[in-house]
Parts: sequence; C-alpha cells; structure tokens
Amino acid sequence: MTDNSIGFIGIGNMGSPMAANLCRAGRSVHVYDLDPERARGFCDQNNAATPAASLEALGKNTGVVVTMLPNGNNVRQVMLEQDGGLAQYLAPGSLVIDMSSSDPIGTRELGKALHKQDITLVDAPVSGGVPGARDATLAIMIGSDDPAASARAMPVLQIMGKRLFETGPLGSGHAMKSLNNYVAAAGFAAASEALVIGKRFGLDPAVMVQILNVSTGRNFSTEHSIGPHVLEQAYASGFALALLVKDVRIAADLARGLDMDMPFTQLASAQYQAALDYLGQGSDFTESYRYWEDGAATRN
Repeated sequence: MTDNSIGFIGIGNMGSPMAANLCRAGRSVHVYDLDPERARGFCDQNNAATPAASLEALGKNTGVVVTMLPNGNNVRQVMLEQDGGLAQYLAPGSLVIDMSSSDPIGTRELGKALHKQDITLVDAPVSGGVPGARDATLAIMIGSDDPAASARAMPVLQIMGKRLFETGPLGSGHAMKSLNNYVAAAGFAAASEALVIGKRFGLDPAVMVQILNVSTGRNFSTEHSIGPHVLEQAYASGFALALLVKDVRIAADLARGLDMDMPFTQLASAQYQAALDYLGQGSDFTESYRYWEDGAATRN
C-alpha cells in the first residue's frame, strides 16, 4: 500500500476541510466517520474521496491513517477496540498520524501498543481553527520517537498546514497543543472579564476592543473571537466549549502529573468547567463569555 492512499477518520468541523485539502492535492482518501451519511456527503463533494463502510475496509486500503477525533480515548477506541480495532487490519509498517487533541500520556501508551503490531504512531495536533483547516494554513505540532516516521508524515502534513514544528518525542505535540489552548483560553477569559468590568463602569465594549487591539492587551481572542462572536452575540467560532474544557484540563493534569504547582492553570480549568456546566453541551467556546457576564449580574 502506498502513502498516496490515506485513511481519514473523523469528518467534523476540522476534519472535513483538512481531508478536502488532501483530496485537492491528488491523494486518494478513504473516509470513515461514525455518521455514515456525513462520510458519504463528504465524498459526494470530493471526487478523490471514497467512503469506507467499516474500519476493516479502510485499513485494507490505506498505508497512512489520519485521525481527527474529539479526544485521545476516541482514538484508542478506533485503533484497538471498536470492531476489534483498526490496527488489526493495517499492514505492517503502516503509519498513524493522530491530529486530534489527545492526552500526551495516553498517546505514549497507544504508541507502545501499536508498536507491538509494527505500526508507528506520530502525534500532530493543530492550531488555527476552521479557517486554518479550510485554507491549509494550520500550525502543526509534531511528536515522534522515530525520525523516519516524522519524515514520512511530513508530505501529508504539509498539505494541511503551513507552519510545521517538530516538538520532540511522541506525545510532545499533544502536550504543546494543550498548553497553547490553555494560553488561548486564559486570554479569552481575561478579555471577557475586562469587558464585563468595563461595561459595568460605562465603557463601550466595541471601543474597548478597538483599544485593546492597538495596545498591549491585544491577543488572539481580542482580534478574532471577541468582536465577531461576543459583541455581535454570534457565538459561532466552530470550536466547542467542551473541547476547550478538555484541552485546558489536559494542561492542568500535565502540570499535576509533573508535581508542579501551577495555580493559574488549575483556575482556568475549573472556570471553564464551570462555564460548561452553566451553558451545557453544544455551546461554542465563545459563549463562555455569558458565564462571566451572567455571574457578575447574579452576584449583585
């Protein structure tokens, strides 16, 4: 099986445009999703894609597999458990690239399990959101214990991303992704609280955002999230609050696992979990602004 034949598992908000870029680059893409209709709909729109009726069908037709799933447990289930696990259907020497936001410790454990079946795992989570996935401008963080596997993954990753970073051994990409998302989450929380305080004092939130974006308070959230999603109350960034909660929790757990006292990380994890409890599953992460705003009103 050649590396031109790629299995792609997970056709969601991010996976769909990423897989579409592989199709446009001339790769033969075999698509699997728990929602067969979604997979068939994707293939109807992309001539180079073929829906895989099962993990067995995908495994027997691909030499490289990309996973883009909600979390590392989902990846493990697909690789080792669901229908006996995809790994049993992959040829020896196959490469799995996990682009999900997974727990780095779990990634290392999965890598050991796959290695026993002569399958190599590389972790390559992304940053850049749906626009970056669509435009193939994602930042990709690559962890691997095998330089040859990293080199083999590069041509595939270069189709989907613009800035590729080799972060170290297996799991390091997922560690970096969780830490990046923690920093992003902290920036959004800080901007949200600033807007809530400013509004109470009588400041115009739109003017506040304009000032922040030309001042030292500028960050990704003030430039890309607060304006279109909070001020206009669209709350439609395409990134679920539940996924951000998971990423920040991974960062907090990583610190605890290393016996480090990181109070801001723990506070961010607790606050975003509280926001999810308040808003419910299915909420966009930008809607967490309402948690801080409504909470401020409740306390008065």
